[in-house]
Amino acid sequence: MRKLNYILLLVTSLALPAQAANLIKGYVSDDTKDVIIGANVYWEGTQQGTTTDINGYFEIEPVEGHSRLVVSYIGYTTQTVIVTDTSEPLRIILKGEIELDDIVVSERKMGTIASRISVLQTQKITFDELCRAACCNLAESFETNPSVDVSYSDAATGARQIKLLGLSGTYVQMLTENYPNFRGAASLYGLDYIPGPWMESIQVSKGTSSVKNGYEALAGQINVEFKKPPTADIFSANVFASDAGRMEANSDASWHINDKVSTGLLVHYSNDKQEHDGNDDGFLDTPLTEQVNLMNRWYHQLDNYISQYGVRYLHENRTGGQAVKHHHFDDPYRIKLRTNRAELFTKQAYIIDKEKVESVAMILSGSYHEQKSMYDRTPYNIYQTNIYTSLLYEKEFSPMHSLSTGLSLNHDGFAENLTMPGAERQTFNRDETVYGAYTQYTFNLNDKLILLAGIRGDYSTLYDFFVTPRVHVKYNPFEWFHIRASAGKGFRTANVLAENNFLLASSRKMEIASNLDQEEVWNTGLNLSFYIPLFGKELSLTGEWYYTDFLKQVVVDMDSDPHAVRYYNLDGKSYSNSFQIEATYPFFRGFTMTAAYRYTDAKTDYKNADGTIERLKKPLVSDYKGLVTASYQTPLKKWQFDLTGQLNGGGRMPKPDATNPLWDNRFKAFTIWNAQVTKYFRTWSVYLGAENMFDFKQKNPIIAYDEPRGDNFDGTMVWGPVHGRKFYAGIRFNLSRD
Repeated sequence: MRKLNYILLLVTSLALPAQAANLIKGYVSDDTKDVIIGANVYWEGTQQGTTTDINGYFEIEPVEGHSRLVVSYIGYTTQTVIVTDTSEPLRIILKGEIELDDIVVSERKMGTIASRISVLQTQKITFDELCRAACCNLAESFETNPSVDVSYSDAATGARQIKLLGLSGTYVQMLTENYPNFRGAASLYGLDYIPGPWMESIQVSKGTSSVKNGYEALAGQINVEFKKPPTADIFSANVFASDAGRMEANSDASWHINDKVSTGLLVHYSNDKQEHDGNDDGFLDTPLTEQVNLMNRWYHQLDNYISQYGVRYLHENRTGGQAVKHHHFDDPYRIKLRTNRAELFTKQAYIIDKEKVESVAMILSGSYHEQKSMYDRTPYNIYQTNIYTSLLYEKEFSPMHSLSTGLSLNHDGFAENLTMPGAERQTFNRDETVYGAYTQYTFNLNDKLILLAGIRGDYSTLYDFFVTPRVHVKYNPFEWFHIRASAGKGFRTANVLAENNFLLASSRKMEIASNLDQEEVWNTGLNLSFYIPLFGKELSLTGEWYYTDFLKQVVVDMDSDPHAVRYYNLDGKSYSNSFQIEATYPFFRGFTMTAAYRYTDAKTDYKNADGTIERLKKPLVSDYKGLVTASYQTPLKKWQFDLTGQLNGGGRMPKPDATNPLWDNRFKAFTIWNAQVTKYFRTWSVYLGAENMFDFKQKNPIIAYDEPRGDNFDGTMVWGPVHGRKFYAGIRFNLSRD
């Protein structure tokens, strides 16, 4: 049974239902209502047990003469439940601290959990960790994470992008509940489309991932799990405001219509319409935005069949450019983006044979994304339709051997048009359908040695047939020492305008070569994890190295011409080396600290104007990053204090004009500090915080701001914060189902 839950967690993220009516069913969560995956559930005094799945759900056969059900998980207090009523699912809450006579005497649970079981190097960012900062959306969810960087792409549109392993977010596969999402047109602003209070958790994995989710994870994978109707609170809300005038409101509610059907509604509204121009350059430090976000999902469970359905709609207006209220411009330079996005999805799963661990599942999703943009006098519009479906089959032949296989289809339809000043309207319409099949084999030797080997073949209507092999190995020579290694390929179709239209916030010309290649990468990685007993506690120490080698790449060249952006196929070498060490230790009761250091060496061969090739470090990428984050929670969880410091190393800037250099060749290192204080009450909490406490700002992030329609104007030379210190406050409320 434990193996069944492990396999289904990687494949379908669906809870699989009981096969017989007399099974004991239930859910396991912690005291913040975050589900616990992999908790042990067994009858006291017996060997009959199971583990919880991705929804915290379990089912176990009754044992005659036994009514005491034991539930345990590392870092939580073991609970023993006397089972008398089996008509309704049990709801069991594990506490992250041990109590004796109502006095807390042991450790708090971790906010970020590194899986010790998974063969892939995966970190789970829990809801508790998300609450350590304002976390208004996905873009603001990685402030305490040393692996993922989120930075502004430019100083005008507010577009933000992830960097992982020294590579931009386009090389990171974004998933929502284990199906691909926010690709193409949504990749640039998609981090702002997921409200923080909607999220149950985030899973971050580096390097190549499983072939089940496709061929696109070149540098890593980020999966977002939303709150689910069976386990979500009856009602919760979050209201947030900052001294910069940003206001936000989130709420969600769930209803259990009966023991088989439940539904949830999630609502978000944000408004940031107060103009700020801290450096008095006449341009807004951050864009003016307004967003409405709605989601409704359903959960349906029968005997050995389960299904989920969901629909979502987003509308956003975004305005950047010159600050018209505080400056007098006859004809202001403005950037306006209007976005509408609709999504729907369904997941279906069925157990063919529970004893033989055999199941089949299907995922189907569709989205329509519309972005109408006006970059001053340059109109750019994009319309994208995406359809994705996957059929998955699982079978465990024995505890040592299991097989997964499946089929997939992904269709992207793009309609883009761009009219540069003084040029005719250009259209970039294209369709790509990719048909795929995969097979993945798992060898498990008593959880001490695990081999995960997969291969998939895909046919693209644009790039013909290609093969993606991937292999992962996990070996535990000792209980306190784990080794992981991975190697595999990744492929990606570059959508150059959709993914880089923020570069239109400049006077640079767009030069796009014809017949751009499908990007192709080899990624290899090694991870060493140590769990060292130290002074009665456990020191977690991790060291890792990942190497990403591009066989084919679409190069985004801002060096060969300071007045143009050139897109062309790689001619030479492009790679990224990433080294990271990380340590976490709970120094005393309620207090935990994490420290990490990462070094990045990412280089690409660029074509100079004279045709020569020059190997340069990737621009606007910090050479290194250091992070220290500390959190203290008082006994009985009455107060919580969080502090995070980020040391961002210097790096290379794109080459300036040799005859008229308007920016330096390099940017310097800088440090950012964030802090938050939270007061907890029975059903609600209030939090106060500060971002960028010491008010560090990049000076003059907009080049030639006094001549926005001149040849030198460029709003994309951003390497640091474009806004100063911010204070914020918020209230969280939740009405627990239990």
